[in-house]
Amino acid sequence: MNVVLKYRGRIVRESDVGEIRGLIAANPTASRRELSRRLCAAWNWVQPNGAPRDMVCRGLMLALERAGHVSLPAVRWRPPNPLAGRPRPKPPQIDTTAIACGLAELGRLEFRLVRRTADEPLFNALIEHHHYLGYAQPVGEQLKYMVWARERPVACLAWSSAPRHLGPRDQFIGWSREARRQNIRFLAYNSRYLILPWVRVPHLASHILGQVARRVPDDWERQYGHRVYYLETFVDPGRWRGTCYRAANWTVLGLTTGRGKASNGHRPNRPLKQVLGYPLDPRFRQVLGAV
Repeated sequence: MNVVLKYRGRIVRESDVGEIRGLIAANPTASRRELSRRLCAAWNWVQPNGAPRDMVCRGLMLALERAGHVSLPAVRWRPPNPLAGRPRPKPPQIDTTAIACGLAELGRLEFRLVRRTADEPLFNALIEHHHYLGYAQPVGEQLKYMVWARERPVACLAWSSAPRHLGPRDQFIGWSREARRQNIRFLAYNSRYLILPWVRVPHLASHILGQVARRVPDDWERQYGHRVYYLETFVDPGRWRGTCYRAANWTVLGLTTGRGKASNGHRPNRPLKQVLGYPLDPRFRQVLGAV
C-alpha cells in the first residue's frame, strides 16, 4: 500500500490515514491532544519508558494536515513557550583568581550533577560567558556536570541526546537505518565542555574526560532508566585540535557535512566539524544493534 508520509522514523500508509480520519470522525469534540493520545494508544506508540509519544504523534498529525490528508480540530489553547522569553544568563559573580598548578597539586575533583539544583544558574552563566558557543538550552535527555576543586568550580560539561543523522558515526558503529532509529537513545552527545579560563592545570581537560566517562552511564540510568554505551562530540578544527579528547582516547571519525537543519540543498551552510567518538563498552556494536 502506498506510503503517504515518513515522520520521525514512522512510515504512515494510506490505511493509517484512514484510521486517523476515522478517529477524528468518531471523536468530534476531542482536542488535538486527546486525539494524539488516543492514536498513541491505538498504535501502542510509546517511549522506552512506556509513556505515550504524545508530542511526536501530534507533530505527525500536523504534518498530515499540512499535506492535506486530514483535517484536525481547531487549536483551542496555545501554551506559553518558556524558551521564547528566556533571559540570557547574567555574568556570574565568582572568584576568578588564577588556579595554576600541577594536576596532582590540584587535589581531589568533585563532580556534581547540577540540573534542577541551586548550582544550575551558575553553570548556565559560566557557559554563556566563557564558552565560545554560549549557552543553549539542551533538548531531550540531558546531564549537566560542574567539576569542583579546592571548593571552586574548574570545569563544566553538558551532555544531551545524540543527533539522529551523523554519517561518520553511523559508519563506525555499522548501523542500519532501523538499528539507528531504535537505539539512538543509547548515545550521549557532549554538547559543551568548558575549562574555566583562569584554570591553568596541564592535562586537567583529558583527566576530567576520563573520569566523567565512567560516571555518565550510571548517572544516565538513574535519571532516565537506561544506560548509554557510546559518547560523541564535535570539534571545530578551525578553532581547536581536540587534543584533550585525543589524549583521553576518543577517536576521530571524520567530518560532518556542514549541512544543518536549515539547509535546503546539498551545500554546507555552516563550518565542517570533526566527529569524535568514545565507546563505553567493548561490546558497543553488539549492544547498539549494528549489522
